[in-house]
Amino acid sequence: MLKQGILKKFPHKNGITITQFMTYYSLNGKAKQVNFETAVRKGLAEDKGLYFPDHISALPKSFYDAIENLSPTEIGYHVIKQFVGDEIPENDLKIIISETLDFKFPVVSVEENVGSLELYHGPTLAFKDVGARFMARCLGYFNTSQKNTEKVTVLVATSGDTGGAVANGFYNVEGVNVVILYPSGKVSHIQEQQLTTLGGNIEAIEVDGTFDDCQAMVKKAFLDKDFKGKRNLTSANSINVARWLPQMFYFFLAYKQLKSLDKKLVFSVPSGNYGNICAGMMAQKLGLPISHFVAGTNENDIVPEYLKTGIYTAKPSVATISNAMDVGDPSNFIRIQKIHDNDDTTLKQHLSAYRYSDTETEDAMIQLYKTHNYIADPHGAIGYLALKKYQESNPDTYGVFLETAHPCKFLDVIPKSIVDAVNIPKSIKAIMDKEKKSTLLITYTELKEYLLK
Repeated sequence: MLKQGILKKFPHKNGITITQFMTYYSLNGKAKQVNFETAVRKGLAEDKGLYFPDHISALPKSFYDAIENLSPTEIGYHVIKQFVGDEIPENDLKIIISETLDFKFPVVSVEENVGSLELYHGPTLAFKDVGARFMARCLGYFNTSQKNTEKVTVLVATSGDTGGAVANGFYNVEGVNVVILYPSGKVSHIQEQQLTTLGGNIEAIEVDGTFDDCQAMVKKAFLDKDFKGKRNLTSANSINVARWLPQMFYFFLAYKQLKSLDKKLVFSVPSGNYGNICAGMMAQKLGLPISHFVAGTNENDIVPEYLKTGIYTAKPSVATISNAMDVGDPSNFIRIQKIHDNDDTTLKQHLSAYRYSDTETEDAMIQLYKTHNYIADPHGAIGYLALKKYQESNPDTYGVFLETAHPCKFLDVIPKSIVDAVNIPKSIKAIMDKEKKSTLLITYTELKEYLLK
């Protein structure tokens, strides 16, 4: 392995400069820099900070000129290579990316100048399949290579889709155990079935509380020195660089489909923990020609309020029908600020944010179906609303809202007039009657005892 602090580059055959070594530093600034593998294994830095790459190199114009001729694997390789460095050899990294992106990412036309980027065609029908599969395969590589035989426990909190995606992505990965915390009664039935029925190396913890309570327990466990030498913990939430960064892939894949339109592109992202939109902004940092980002939120409107007032105020999360966005203190917003050099003026040039109620969300789902024969889930509906709001004053754009999960996962909150039209995939039907296996906990002390038993 290269020494930390030494940076070597060599030209790629297509003119893309590849960095052989990348270090990651804590955004709290009080922990030592680490390499990619260590950042993935740790998840969170020792000073409680999120890891961030020490440099970001834009991809050359030649890459974007030829993007329509590149396969998803080739695109993904060029996008992620500098962040992995030489820690995973080229052939192995391409295999990881190929297995990560082995399903479709279509941009579906909904109305004039509006499309939906459907991210639910993966194994658990949610956008988080990409990050979870990539991270699982990276850890699998590190665990099966001769570099490291250390076993890892992935400890993760979910407000909805993360749990199922992580469970599926890490199922039977050698050297990895998975413990998933989710708020009791605050995820949909299908989401719960996806994370509680696999068994094997997947364990589900049902917490009597909110997602914020689950997330607080996870963060506390990462910093608890009593686990040292007993259980090696890491996270698979978007705080982990291997979960967060590969979400750039589908912004590039969308651009490949839309390049010929030759219009200003706007991406509207339903946002909870802000990892998804943050990945899009990293893609923009790499030179992807995205004109603007729009964040759509539910009642948990911390970022829209921040953009209005300049004051960031974390709040207890509020339960809504768009449950995956029920986050009262979005972890990744600090990364978004860093991408924009902690300059609010620059940030506001690239980001708008709007809040919507459950009633407005329901009305949007009905409108999309009646007017455009398009079925959106509650999160996608908020993305659509936020996009339309932005386009009122920016009509010369082509807008893409992210449809982040299959509507069938939210049958309990989708308007009754639409439910019968929702297709239920075979993969979902297969788990509906499986036995749920979970452990109910209330306090961090109980979780700690569970993990140390």
